[in-house]
Formats: sequence, C-alpha cells, structure tokens
Amino acid sequence: MGISVTQLLIVLAIVVIVFGTKRLRNLGSDLGGAIKSFRAAVKEGKDEQKVAEEKGITIDGEVTSKKNEEV
Repeated sequence: MGISVTQLLIVLAIVVIVFGTKRLRNLGSDLGGAIKSFRAAVKEGKDEQKVAEEKGITIDGEVTSKKNEEV
C-alpha cells in the first residue's frame, strides 16, 4: 500500500507546474549549500572536541578528560 512510481511522477509534475523549474533549481542549490554548511560545522565541532580532549580542557561546562583533575 505504498506510493507507486506513477503517483510520484504526478506529484512531481504538479510541483513543477506550481513552483516552476527556476524556483526548484534555486531551492535545490540552497538545500545543497545548507547541507554542506552543516557537515562543515559538525566536522569543526568534532575537531574542537578532539583538541579539547587532548589538552584536557572543558567545553561548555563538560569535562572532556579526567587526566588533569585533582582529587
């Protein structure tokens, strides 16, 4: 009881008619740019966390390593 290929093509045709190809192209490029920015931010966050773990410092109040902790 899923969606068939014919139904998907009909929906795609309606979307193209309503929005037009130029607007859909802009939407696609904007979505691609957003995904690329998100991936870069995630990678940057992982890099910062790795550096913080190596130095034994805290990020946003969290203890990332217990190497330098005094008891």
